Amino acid sequence: MRLWSLHPRYLDCRGLVALWREALLAQAVLRGETRGYRRHPQLERFQEQTSPRAAIAGYLRAVHEESLSRGYAFDQSKIGPSRGGIRITVTDGQLEYEWRHLLGKLRFRSPSVYSKWRGIRMPDPHPLFRVRPGVIEDWERPRKSEG
Repeated sequence: MRLWSLHPRYLDCRGLVALWREALLAQAVLRGETRGYRRHPQLERFQEQTSPRAAIAGYLRAVHEESLSRGYAFDQSKIGPSRGGIRITVTDGQLEYEWRHLLGKLRFRSPSVYSKWRGIRMPDPHPLFRVRPGVIEDWERPRKSEG
């Protein structure tokens, strides 16, 4: 499961569809509708919120908005209720880590999308997040080769 801290605009079509599915899975987990993934590290920052379900719904809304801008037909009715004003912090170190990770995927999977974005040094965050200085987040599990 990868719930990107990056703005969904940077994802290729395959990545955006995968994010939609994984965020819907995260929503199901936070609703208690699954047995698996309850302790997945990507969910920690949502579980720490006063209203984890509203936070993941806000996350999904931004992914849905990006899908509409591309002409996709993601089903908005699958998104649970959300409240405005929920913001989660993410470190600039986390954004940098995710950016390198995404560019590595795009370089081989979607060369044209890679070419479009490769010159960006610091990407925008997903609209749910506000950036603060810091290192990679504790919940991130980088591979030894990525650390």
